[in-house]
Amino acid sequence: MRIPLDFQSEQPLYRQIAGYIRQGISAGGLATDVRLPSSRQLAADLHVNRITVENAYHELEDDGLIYTRVGSGTYVLPLQPMAPIPRQEPGAPWPLWQQAVQSRTAVYSDPVRDELIHSPGHPSPILFNKGVGDIRHYPVDEFRKVLQSVMRRDGMDALDYGDLYGYKPLRETINQVLASQGLLTRPDHILITAGSQQALALITRLLLMPGDVLITESPTYSGALDLFRALELQVVGIPVDQNGMQVDKLEKLLQQYHPKMIYTIPNFQNPTGVCMSLARRRELITLADRYNVPVLEDDYVGDLRYEGRMLPSLKALDPGGRVIYVSTFSKMVMPGLRVGFLAAEGPVLDGLAQYKHVNDLATSSLLQRALESYVTVGSYHAHLRRTILLYRKRRDAMLDAIHRYMPPDVQMDAPAGGLFIWLGLPKGWSADRLVYPAWEQGVTFSPGSRYFPDRADGERWMRLNYVANSPEEIEEGIIRLRKAMPQMGKQND
Repeated sequence: MRIPLDFQSEQPLYRQIAGYIRQGISAGGLATDVRLPSSRQLAADLHVNRITVENAYHELEDDGLIYTRVGSGTYVLPLQPMAPIPRQEPGAPWPLWQQAVQSRTAVYSDPVRDELIHSPGHPSPILFNKGVGDIRHYPVDEFRKVLQSVMRRDGMDALDYGDLYGYKPLRETINQVLASQGLLTRPDHILITAGSQQALALITRLLLMPGDVLITESPTYSGALDLFRALELQVVGIPVDQNGMQVDKLEKLLQQYHPKMIYTIPNFQNPTGVCMSLARRRELITLADRYNVPVLEDDYVGDLRYEGRMLPSLKALDPGGRVIYVSTFSKMVMPGLRVGFLAAEGPVLDGLAQYKHVNDLATSSLLQRALESYVTVGSYHAHLRRTILLYRKRRDAMLDAIHRYMPPDVQMDAPAGGLFIWLGLPKGWSADRLVYPAWEQGVTFSPGSRYFPDRADGERWMRLNYVANSPEEIEEGIIRLRKAMPQMGKQND
């Protein structure tokens, strides 16, 4: 077979050989079942390496143009006409399986948030809608030094998957931290996760099936509600007041719905900022035990207290195996750290570890080791003390600005810790309708409808993050928010 090859061309020789044979098959010059030269023979004829010919034959075989009979040779296959794949016209409907995904995800999407992300806004916006602290206050330099130190100390071990349950020294350190907060557990009862959100997902997927009933505070953490909706659970809300979940209404719901889990944030509840009283904590544990319902305790910022006394966690009151405790370092250190943990005992812990393994194999060993070093040398506790002083001033600055600039009939309570102020607008006003006028003024907030199982219940509420901005920015943000309110009033008329 004579194939003209250009040894000076940028196109690889095997591609030139494959292209020549492909053209011969397409033009009919190489008919069906014609035997091609062996790779050894063709290589000798063309004065090229045998591997070059083999690569050309492999390419043609992958294209369905030739095939090999073991012990016989390489032959041309019948040329199959390929039907063109039609291009989808702009605006045409997605495939049915895509439409099914779209309909499922619509129940937990946030169209207001998504639209604002892509719309032009104020050149210097003030963001009260965040769920994290001030990025300017994160211990970036300290943590960078810790990472470098860990890499020098541990080398390649820091880059391995590590223990299924998490880096053991970190679990031991977390155990000590929990003990200092009155929660006595054991290192082998702790599972490291990729943030608390993964812990919530693992627990929910293990214990509940689509259609199962789950009881949660109303309002509650929007990320948890999104998760529950995505898993097609039936969410039943229980009201919250100044003392947290109204546990006196719980037993009736337990009898009526027979839920598979109770989800609660007893400390500085997100979004309201309230804490569950000690009496209600004890009653919740009693009812959960009586009705055989697991309790998922989300303690996302339990150590960020500005005043008042610390109350025991639900897990600390647990007689054994009733409560699964979840917490995170992401809020206090850096959101991108994505290191959280859960504490549990019994068969559920092993089940959660296996679920985590099939989800992501392991949380980053390097970040676990760095976090353990950061906490052990005292840097975390020093950072926590500085953070509490800083954030308390910012909470007071927002409370003062609200009193000075907002209408006198707004509703709020001063939180004793956490990240948020839960603000109720005057009756008849809509926080959802205030989102766009506020954006035009250069300030954002999180509308309350995101935090209720029934979105209509949060119509006049908003969550304001007071820790992510300086006192000066907080005052300016509240002024902008107040300026937006008359515009909203015109919309409501």
